[in-house]
Amino acid sequence: MSTPKRRLTTFLNQVPLFLGLVLLWMLLWGAFSWLNVLTGILLAAVVSVGFYLPAVQLGLRLNPWFTLLYLARLGFDIVRGSLQVAALALSPRYTPSNAIVAVHLRTRSDFILTLTGVSTSIVPGAIVVDVDRVRSTLYLHVLNVHRPEQVERFRNGVLAEEHRIVMALGSREDVERLRQVSGEDRSEQNQRARDQHAREKRKRKGST
Repeated sequence: MSTPKRRLTTFLNQVPLFLGLVLLWMLLWGAFSWLNVLTGILLAAVVSVGFYLPAVQLGLRLNPWFTLLYLARLGFDIVRGSLQVAALALSPRYTPSNAIVAVHLRTRSDFILTLTGVSTSIVPGAIVVDVDRVRSTLYLHVLNVHRPEQVERFRNGVLAEEHRIVMALGSREDVERLRQVSGEDRSEQNQRARDQHAREKRKRKGST
């Protein structure tokens, strides 16, 4: 991409953020006036220039069916998580045993990374404490973790949430990468299963 086109793309990516900051400033004041508009523009310019972050390339597509599935499952998880945390709080036998779990996402989209972190954090029982943007990794504090199997179950749940978000709102590149990585994961799982079966078969032969 040539320099003028790159600058134009960067400018267009910043416009929604700039307008959103101006609108947020006016909403905070609760009234529309030219003074609020001018001060909002000034503050938005200071924030955009002084606290510049790399532009997030969205490239979104909306799939109504998968979006409905994502929202329905998110609502279910929120209700279930609320009941589980309430049960832990009321249980006299509960022994705190928490963990920091790292979840390496399969996509490389900042938008998917952010939305997965937000969706996971609003479900009671876990919250994002750190993010590695370069490696697309979420670090989450998780309640009531006693065994390694629970860690893997939670990690698989976050990856399933990522999958639902990608299918609902992800770009074509995100969907393709997810399918590619999922296929590689299935191949590794099948290979591990075959290796395990071969070891058990050799063990049975050795015991006879």
